[in-house]
Amino acid sequence: MMSVTEIFFWIIVIILIWQIVIRIGRKVWHFPAPSFIGGFLDSDFRRWIQPPDLLLSRSGIERGMTVLEVGCGSCCFTPFAVKMAGPEGKVIGFDIQKEMLDQCSEKETELPELVQADAYNLPFCENTFDAVYMVTVLQEIPDPHTALMECRRVLKKGGVLGVSEFLVDPDYPLKRTTIAMGENAGFVVDGVEGGFWNYTVRFRKP
Repeated sequence: MMSVTEIFFWIIVIILIWQIVIRIGRKVWHFPAPSFIGGFLDSDFRRWIQPPDLLLSRSGIERGMTVLEVGCGSCCFTPFAVKMAGPEGKVIGFDIQKEMLDQCSEKETELPELVQADAYNLPFCENTFDAVYMVTVLQEIPDPHTALMECRRVLKKGGVLGVSEFLVDPDYPLKRTTIAMGENAGFVVDGVEGGFWNYTVRFRKP
C-alpha cells in the first residue's frame, strides 16, 4: 500500500503530464473552453482559487463604471462585477458560445446584460466602456492581437483593460508575454499584481 507521500508524488506527476499534453495540444488547436465544463468554471472552488473581488479590483473595476467582460463563460465573475459597479454602473457579459450564456441565464443572482458575438467584432460603438476585463480568456482566442485591438476600440480614452491569468490554465502565458501583447496593441501598463500562480496585468488606453 502506498504512503501518503507516494500518493501525493504520483498526483503531482499525473498533473504535470496532463499539463504537458494539454499545452502541446493547445499549441495546435485553439478553441474556447467547452460549455460542458461551465459548472466547474462557475464553481465555489474556482472562486476560492481565483477570488472574484480580488481579480476585479486588480482589473480596475470601480463603482459607476460601464464594464465589459470578454469571455464571461458561465458567469463566474460577472455578478460580482455588477455589485462592484453598483446601480450607477452597467456591466455586459460577452461570450461566443450561446451554451455558456444559457448557463448564465439560469443563475439566481443579479446578472449583467448578456451578448453573444465573437471577440474580433465586438458589437459596441467606439469609446463605450470605462473598463474591459478578461480572466483566462485572451490566450484561448486564435488571434489575440485583433481581439485586443477591438478592446482598445470600445474603451474610452484612459479606460482600463484587465487581463488575468492562472497557472493551471493550459493556455497560461508568462507576465512578460501578456505585457508585450498589450503594448503591441497600443496599451500602456498601469499595474501588475499577483504572483506566478495567479496574476493580473492592468493596462490603460492612452
